Amino acid sequence: MNAATRYRLLNNFTILISVIGVAIALLDSGFTLPTWLQQVFHIFYLVIIFLSFMVTAGRYIYTKKPLTLNKVAVFDALTSIAIIILLTAHFTDLVRSGLSAAVDGFVAIKIAVFVTFVRELSDHNFNLNRTFLHPAQFFILSFLVVVLVGALLLMMPNATTQPLSFVDALFTATSAVCVTGLIVVDTATYFTTFGQVIIMGLIQIGGLGILTFVTYFSYFFKGGVSYETQASISEMSYMRGMGDVVSTLKSILYVTFAVEAVAAALIYISIYDIPNMDWSEQLFFSVFHAISAFCNAGFSTFSAGLYDDSLRFNYSLQLILAMTFIFGGMGFTIVVNVLRYLRYRAQRLINRHDQRYIHQPWLLNINSRITLITTGALLLVGLIGVMIFEYNNVLADHTSFLGKLVTGFFTAATPRTAGFNVIDMGELTFPTVMLTIFLMWIGASPNSTGGGIKTSTFAIALLNTLSLARGQTKIEVFKREIAEISVRRAFSIMWLSLLVIGTGVTLISYDQPELDLIKVVFECFSAYSTVGLSLNLTADLSDFSKIVVSVIMFVGRVSMLTIFIALLKNMRQRNYRYPTEEITIN
Repeated sequence: MNAATRYRLLNNFTILISVIGVAIALLDSGFTLPTWLQQVFHIFYLVIIFLSFMVTAGRYIYTKKPLTLNKVAVFDALTSIAIIILLTAHFTDLVRSGLSAAVDGFVAIKIAVFVTFVRELSDHNFNLNRTFLHPAQFFILSFLVVVLVGALLLMMPNATTQPLSFVDALFTATSAVCVTGLIVVDTATYFTTFGQVIIMGLIQIGGLGILTFVTYFSYFFKGGVSYETQASISEMSYMRGMGDVVSTLKSILYVTFAVEAVAAALIYISIYDIPNMDWSEQLFFSVFHAISAFCNAGFSTFSAGLYDDSLRFNYSLQLILAMTFIFGGMGFTIVVNVLRYLRYRAQRLINRHDQRYIHQPWLLNINSRITLITTGALLLVGLIGVMIFEYNNVLADHTSFLGKLVTGFFTAATPRTAGFNVIDMGELTFPTVMLTIFLMWIGASPNSTGGGIKTSTFAIALLNTLSLARGQTKIEVFKREIAEISVRRAFSIMWLSLLVIGTGVTLISYDQPELDLIKVVFECFSAYSTVGLSLNLTADLSDFSKIVVSVIMFVGRVSMLTIFIALLKNMRQRNYRYPTEEITIN
């Protein structure tokens, strides 16, 4: 056995035990274990880190490429420095304790193990074999696994302040992974800081998707992604060409973490004067709500959410969060396209006489145009409706017109599908409730962290209706014709959404006939569109109704059409067509 083979075996073994190490670190954090067992785990953590350093060194010893200062070398250096700093902090505290007991649950060394796991996973080849699982099946299965693992993690004693039933844990994990925000227990008081970190992690994974992280790591360290993986991701995300897959995924991660970092910094500045919160609590609040907002999750670390007395009159915080979840709900590909367009316009403005910056037609594609126009129109309609219906109702507490306008804008934007509330949802007038249901049903934009039938689906349905009314046989917009498959997909998504929501309303009303029907309808629309708003009904649901709502949230996140695609076998296209006949519709 040569040295290169031994290195590959050691690399695979290190990846395996790093996965085990992360699992043990989670269990060690979630349960109060005997001191001797913690010491055994402590030794295991050190072994993982030691093997990781050996594998990292072997990466440069056994490689045939010349050692250069590339992105992989820089990442290895940074992670190694981070691990050394964490180990230094860990052993410093351990020596101070007299080497007799665990120090704060070995937090520093557990973080070092997690960094090791990320580094080793990044160096591993990733290949999605389409012969084993259909892309839609893999997509659904990945969400299902994360939900189940998240539920088990939330049930750990150190994650909660009191025992949590499996149904409540499953509901909370589903709501977090599906970035919904509906809660059956108070996130602020029922979960410890460790439990809230788990929820925050589930939100981030659910908002971006597992494939986004793993595929980018694979590209980052291997310089490319397999053809099968690119084809699968392209099929799942409806990307036009495989050449855009990796560049789009890179842009998604860059934009996501950049926006979340900026949002967290602005939130921290806007809440500096909240009483009874030290800087660490304010920092955690800022990071948690930045992630929750960008991923359109709607979770909050305050019992009353943003309706808390210390937050609901903080208009700067409302605007920051609103801009963050609107940005996240626009759709990753749309955001990337808009940013590229803005960069191009800025370059042309600065270099107006430079021939290299000539006019580029259709840099802002038709998807971006339709999404931006539809999003803007829905926000305007929502704002006007809320201001008319609630000016002297829930907005009456805000004395200034600016306060009413900001709160009205936030209330109109949050159904798309953020789920934060700065007003008492139970006090809304009936017209506002119906308007909110309509906005929730439409939801966010495609390939975003939000849910609903999506803005493009609604826009295509509206354009199709207008073209029929005008006697046209095709849909034309911006000098482009909408493809027939897009129209068919749009109407399939619409009727399947109503089928799922209607089934959920029927089951909950049958199980709990005493519940107000409009509240049940509102809850099911909110669950399917992964919004998270509620007319104060979620806590009153029975275990059966909680399971029904959990299923609706899951189906809404992965979409019923994707489930059908995963279950039904693709039929081979035939090289013939039957005679066409019109069916009497009206």
